[in-house]
Amino acid sequence: MKAISCTMAEVEEQGRKSSEESSDDSEEEENEEEPKLKYERLTNGVTEILQKDAASCMTVHDKFLALGTHFGKVFLLDIQGNVTQKFDISPVKINQISLDDSGEHVGICSEDGKVQVFGLYTREGFHENFDCPIKIVALHPQFGRSSSKQFVTGGSKLQLYERNWLNRWKTLTLHEGEGTITNIKWKANLIAWANSVGVKIYDISTRQRITNVLRDNASLRPDMYPCSLCWKDSTTLVIGWGTSVKICAVKERDPTEVRDLPSRYVEIVSAFDTEFYISGLGPLGDQLVILYYVKEISDETDKEFRARPRLDIIQPLPETCEEISSDALTVRHFQENECRDYGLEHSEGESLFYIISPKDIVVAKERDQDDHIDWLLDKKKYEEALMAAEISFKNIKRHEVQKIGIAYINHLVEKGEYDVAARKCQKVLGKNMELWENEVYRFKTIGQLKAISQYLPRGDLRLRPAIYEMILHEFLKSDFEGFATLIREWPGDLYNNMTVVQAVRDHLKKDPNNGTLLTTLAELYTYDQRYDRALKIYLQLRHKDVYQLIHKHNLFSSIEDKIVLLMDFDKEKAVDMLLDNEDKISIDRVVEELKDRPELLHVYLHKLFKRDHHKGQKYHEKQISLYAEYDRPNLLPFLRDSTHCPLEKALEICQQRNFVEETVFLLSRMGNSRRALQMIMEELHDVDKAIEFAKEQDDAELWEDLISYSIDKPPFITGLLNNIGTHVDPILLIHRIKEDMEIPSLRDSLVKILQDYNLQILLREGCKKILVADSLSLLKKMQRTQMRGVRVDEENICEACHAPILPTDTAKVFNVVVFHCRHMFHKECLPSPSTIPAVQFCNICSAKRRGPGSAIMEI
Repeated sequence: MKAISCTMAEVEEQGRKSSEESSDDSEEEENEEEPKLKYERLTNGVTEILQKDAASCMTVHDKFLALGTHFGKVFLLDIQGNVTQKFDISPVKINQISLDDSGEHVGICSEDGKVQVFGLYTREGFHENFDCPIKIVALHPQFGRSSSKQFVTGGSKLQLYERNWLNRWKTLTLHEGEGTITNIKWKANLIAWANSVGVKIYDISTRQRITNVLRDNASLRPDMYPCSLCWKDSTTLVIGWGTSVKICAVKERDPTEVRDLPSRYVEIVSAFDTEFYISGLGPLGDQLVILYYVKEISDETDKEFRARPRLDIIQPLPETCEEISSDALTVRHFQENECRDYGLEHSEGESLFYIISPKDIVVAKERDQDDHIDWLLDKKKYEEALMAAEISFKNIKRHEVQKIGIAYINHLVEKGEYDVAARKCQKVLGKNMELWENEVYRFKTIGQLKAISQYLPRGDLRLRPAIYEMILHEFLKSDFEGFATLIREWPGDLYNNMTVVQAVRDHLKKDPNNGTLLTTLAELYTYDQRYDRALKIYLQLRHKDVYQLIHKHNLFSSIEDKIVLLMDFDKEKAVDMLLDNEDKISIDRVVEELKDRPELLHVYLHKLFKRDHHKGQKYHEKQISLYAEYDRPNLLPFLRDSTHCPLEKALEICQQRNFVEETVFLLSRMGNSRRALQMIMEELHDVDKAIEFAKEQDDAELWEDLISYSIDKPPFITGLLNNIGTHVDPILLIHRIKEDMEIPSLRDSLVKILQDYNLQILLREGCKKILVADSLSLLKKMQRTQMRGVRVDEENICEACHAPILPTDTAKVFNVVVFHCRHMFHKECLPSPSTIPAVQFCNICSAKRRGPGSAIMEI
């Protein structure tokens, strides 16, 4: 959808009315695109000028504007449109005004053939009257700095004027013979001009014409639909003529090409047609701004009429263009204007575009962030406006952001989106307590306190306690769960705790068993440090937070008489808490409290025993009966691990209850292994367990008893044959088997015995080989070690007399004995040789124990 901007004063109200009439069409509003430009009419002195006269041309400098009129006047204006200077040039229309880059020199031409080029501050320059209308004049961009003071004029021919070394003006005709020259644009060293045939470009530095771009639609009158030219940069020319746009790039020619060609050439990089007639062009970054003269067909009369001109921003492409925005402009007397009556000038210093018509001048400017925010607010897009304002203003205009935010909140409340509005309060109102309280009271008035409750300040910045109490009372009337949530989430010092406690107690008088209110009351008591009352309520409710309350506030002295209640509620948590805090509630105290509840006592003592086998040792005797009664699976592990359990008492209890496995263990532990084995065989009838028991005890008499008991029981014999091969000689068992007795799987059992025997033989042989190999390896290592030389020097001493081992005069004959153990002796210090004269041993090592390495090595 094209954005239509009617911003001139007399149509602003009409635009607003049209907007109001179409406000019901929400879909159209949502799809409306934001304008890219904003417009304002150039007023002040311009208004008075155009009431009496009509604009014929205008040129723009960063510092000022120059306006020419149909009555031959030239006005210099500031950017607000105030007249700073006036020149009476001619009695007829001013055709063109040109300024150099410095803005200090101006060139003017008029319909009666006058051409004036002068300094705005000196009035010295060129003044000439020609016998034909001069349509265009253009100063060299560096006119003021150049000594040659070049400029060109265009009428029936294009002429270049420049001063020679004698300070006289010299004229050079650059082109003629192709009709009237209607436009000239000079950039750096390039001059572009348009005549009836097309557009030419001339390089002033090389004095060469480098291109000729023909116009496309020759049927259009050049005087009615003049050519528009603009330089995007020093080498890119944009040509707009009729409905055709061409973008030309001036490029350097390869020096290897033909020598008689110009050093530069032109390449058309983009060419496309437009819907309407072009009245002006201007660059906007890599985009173009185009002023269109528009003709439309009336639906009523089917006749063509002049419509409002349009200013479009387009993105050029190689063979087409993309429309970015399109604005229809209501300029004064647009119904009377022709295509040639419009013009578009732009300021290179900033993105300002001036739309010139005979009775009106409109300034188009790129919309800034403030304009963007205003547009969003006008379209009720408050969320986007708020985000844009925060990014743009930050802390500089916090009040502006707040103003937008409040407007957004009001809009949401009007739409009934109370939750969203309340959420925005947190972001918009910030630290302004007055605004916060106003919003709270407004939400109370519309019955929506609940919506804003969760977003109220609750940190360092806080409202008055009465505000929070008002909201709590509102919840207490109708929403107990919501009330409880606020109490949990809000810090207890936001409000008067006693006031809220009393309100809750008043409600409990009507509904004393309300769990939500009771829990909340307990939390309020906790905030007020009345922990005993909170604990009482939690225990009454069997609330899971009771343990956290006890831990957090060290309430162990308050629960000594409530241990049974705590364990009835959650045995595991209660026992863990009691064991973790033995220093606060002793084991004896807990046992005393639980003496009438043996099932709970067992849970406590069992966990105590698991943590430490010795802490509750005086209760181990009692635990035997507790395990037997409530937890038999853990009785045997307890008997195994406890070193403080009275075995006789345990054996008595187990025998009374006929706990065979536990009795077997106790008999074994008490040394009565034969009786234990007998119970396994006679009561459990478990040969595998009997064999395992015999293996553990490793007692020959037990094996004998086991064999004797099993000899007339074939299944037992099978078990023994399969398992005793590594503990008892199987022959002893086989010899005692009666003839003709059928033994299940006898063959397999005998095969297993033989395999076990073979395995033992193999293991022995393997171990023997390893032992021999290791012995040989170590012997070789010892031999290598003993064959090494031993260093003997003056630092060594005799181990017998402790004198230096070497004499002071080594020239004399001396004898030293060095043993392989590295002990050294003077030979005369050693006792007489042993009974075997060839072998002598170290006295020191022999005194400890004789072994390898103590033999002699004599030097």
